[in-house]
Amino acid sequence: MKTYDWIVVGAGITGAALAYELVKKGYAVLLLEQHAIPQNATRYSYGGIAFWSGTSPLTKQLCAEGIARHQILSEELDFDTEFRELDLLLTIPADTNPEEVAASYTRFAIPPTLLGVKEACELEPLLNPNAIAGALTVKHGHIHPDKTALGYITAFLRAGGNMKIEQVTNLLPTPYSLSPILSEVQTTTEMYYSANTVVCAGGLSRQLFQSSNVAIKLYFTHAEMLETPPVGSLRLKTLVMPAHLNRFQLEIESSKNDRVWTQPDCEVLPPILDTGAVQFKDGSFRFGQISRALTNPLARTDSAESEAIIREGLKKILPILGNLSGTCHRCLVSFSHDALPVIGLISGRENLYVFSGFSNPLAFVPSLAQRFANWVSGEKDEIILKLSPQRL
Repeated sequence: MKTYDWIVVGAGITGAALAYELVKKGYAVLLLEQHAIPQNATRYSYGGIAFWSGTSPLTKQLCAEGIARHQILSEELDFDTEFRELDLLLTIPADTNPEEVAASYTRFAIPPTLLGVKEACELEPLLNPNAIAGALTVKHGHIHPDKTALGYITAFLRAGGNMKIEQVTNLLPTPYSLSPILSEVQTTTEMYYSANTVVCAGGLSRQLFQSSNVAIKLYFTHAEMLETPPVGSLRLKTLVMPAHLNRFQLEIESSKNDRVWTQPDCEVLPPILDTGAVQFKDGSFRFGQISRALTNPLARTDSAESEAIIREGLKKILPILGNLSGTCHRCLVSFSHDALPVIGLISGRENLYVFSGFSNPLAFVPSLAQRFANWVSGEKDEIILKLSPQRL
């Protein structure tokens, strides 16, 4: 019977990074992912690293550690993550007071600079000047998120890790006959055994825990975005997002009542749109995004309607991009009520851990994956303890 020290469930940026850090510590690690072609939040991410956005000693430290990891990650993984720094442009609607918006950003570790309409359009010539009252700008990290996850996985396999494409269906309690040695992870085709299991399944984490009779305060939105093929004739100089992100408010409001998330098909709150755009090094664009608070992770949405809504928002802010040929995609985005990740041992379940719920994943995951691997190897870590699921 093949056994492992760790089974990592999910191979987005969280699972890929954690599997890599665990195998570096000398553990025998199995990484399980249900899709051979990724369909997760990492795959459809803008790739932004908001290293400037810490608001507390904890998040400021994690942001600083995260950007430091990204700066050396391509060399360490021997894989180009396409790391760079971009100008982030946070658009302020024409009917909004720019000074009031700027004041709300003074709490961040690196407060963005307020620009007038003329300055904003000089920084990003594709902007519609009539749609904004101004903008905020700050340096923002950027990577190719799916290539970064692939880089982690490639380095993980090179270091001796194992990976299988199988869907996990159940996380079984440690059988009495095996306790306290092994736990069981059931997939659609096999049963795997390990000393420890960690769930890094993003928006599917809650469903997986529920099917395994584990209650956890993790939530998810259905995110919808557009992706274009490479476009050589247009160049977006900045990463454009709204200064007021509706998604964060949706996450706070929709997670106030955990009981509603036990209902199988409920729309917790109406959907929201945050119009944004980024262009990758190969010339392709990602536009977004609609967020829907639906309790069914398999809920169907009207992709044609969603695409029309995204394009309508895009035409107001970046008119020339609104008609570019593109494909609408959807994925689940995980979050917690307090906007901090959920990391640590599951109460009452020996050897079962969670590493999910990241609202700022690309900034936080690289350093927290490293911290987690050190922590389970015996090092004390107050930050990991602060992120425990028992805090919620």
